[in-house]
Amino acid sequence: MSVPERASDIRAAVAARDVSAVDVCRAALDRIAGRDPALHAFLHVDGERALARAAELDRHPIGGAPLLGVPIALKDNICTAGTPTTAGSRLLEHYVPPYSAAVVERLERAGAIVIGKTNCDEFAMGSSTEHSAFGVTRNPWATDRTPGGSSGGSAVAVAAGMVPLALGSDTGGSIRQPAALCGVLGLKPTYGRVSRYGLIAFGSSLDQIGPFAWSAADLAAIFGVIAGNDTRDSTSAAAPVPDYAAALTGDVRGLRIGVPRALLGEGVEPDVLAAFEAALETLRDAGAVVSDIALPHAPLAIPVYYLVANAEVSSNLARYDGVRYGTRAEATTLHDVYYRTRAHFGDEAKRRIMIGTFILSAGYYDAYYVKAQQVRALIRRDYDQAFEGVDVVAVPTSPTGAFRLGERTDDPLQMYLADVFTVSANLAGLPAISIPCGMTREQLPVGLQLTARPFDEATLLRAAEAMERRLPRRQPAGSI
Repeated sequence: MSVPERASDIRAAVAARDVSAVDVCRAALDRIAGRDPALHAFLHVDGERALARAAELDRHPIGGAPLLGVPIALKDNICTAGTPTTAGSRLLEHYVPPYSAAVVERLERAGAIVIGKTNCDEFAMGSSTEHSAFGVTRNPWATDRTPGGSSGGSAVAVAAGMVPLALGSDTGGSIRQPAALCGVLGLKPTYGRVSRYGLIAFGSSLDQIGPFAWSAADLAAIFGVIAGNDTRDSTSAAAPVPDYAAALTGDVRGLRIGVPRALLGEGVEPDVLAAFEAALETLRDAGAVVSDIALPHAPLAIPVYYLVANAEVSSNLARYDGVRYGTRAEATTLHDVYYRTRAHFGDEAKRRIMIGTFILSAGYYDAYYVKAQQVRALIRRDYDQAFEGVDVVAVPTSPTGAFRLGERTDDPLQMYLADVFTVSANLAGLPAISIPCGMTREQLPVGLQLTARPFDEATLLRAAEAMERRLPRRQPAGSI
């Protein structure tokens, strides 16, 4: 039997002993070796450790394990015991965690094999994976284009067929935007649905870990493993975890979809808008009901997000001083230790730290941070009101297809606008998914974003699977 390449097929084949976990792992390592040099999705691949884990699973399979023998990649801001975890920063270049994140523990209990760590914008701050200290990641659809960010490495690893599943983190769109630009599924869970224990912090009130996959079935399988309460994370919710696979009925009859038309004007590429409208028509043909809604405060989401997120960046990254955390620079005075250590931050991290420090400074805290939090509450209220009449809110995931590498690095404002449709879900703490829904004339993927009520990821997965059944999917050249 040939080695399967989708997570659900791998699990079934390994459980039936039609193929060994070692053979699956070797096949994934071979694909990484063949494809990653041109894409740079991975920062660290631990083949020896992965093969040892696979051999152990072959000797002692975990009965009923939902991810038995499935190779998985992790964004490099998710701690993994004994494996380098850099968050794409020189400050953590030599950091090897003594413990694993909660999601890693759960994946391994479910029979998964962590095969490597993927590239990301430094401390997850970016929309293009160009702000990594260890080089850029390239989009497998067009290697002169960005894969999106900050979880670009994980999106590319799945899109290029190197692994069937990957995890990223999403603070303002860092799972959904690269999923859209790379043509895969990406899910940002409800805030509190997945434990943040072991995730290197960016914006603590915004961060969530979530999965990438090629199919809704695979996405449901991994999400069912990582979701659930964790007492080590004080923000973790005790809400019960449903059977997400059971939601994949393909039936969206009666699903009420709200479209905030006022947001779809200037800045949205015509090809993106055309693919978005075609996706809505597909769902309408399947029995969904599409109507217009208003989100009055959504146009304020970008400035609100960059006030709140940068304030939290300033607080979270203050610990990297070379004394308590971070690679320590050699110096003779304490002042120089701080100065030389923090000089290792990249330009984007420095920019956000300085903006955040200014926002939190005396005389500006009330005018900026407090006001932003007030508007944030209004953004959440808009969604609550919309959900009185609809089940999900639909917009394009990204206003454009994948942009060229280097095109926006000197224009931070244009870079930030890549997240114009994604940041609201983080500010409101809501679950959202990016679903592949078409291609531009340049043959670049387009994503449809759906946002749902808190803890209603099942509806998002149901809609994704319904789209999957009805829309043809393509894969980048050289992938699976």
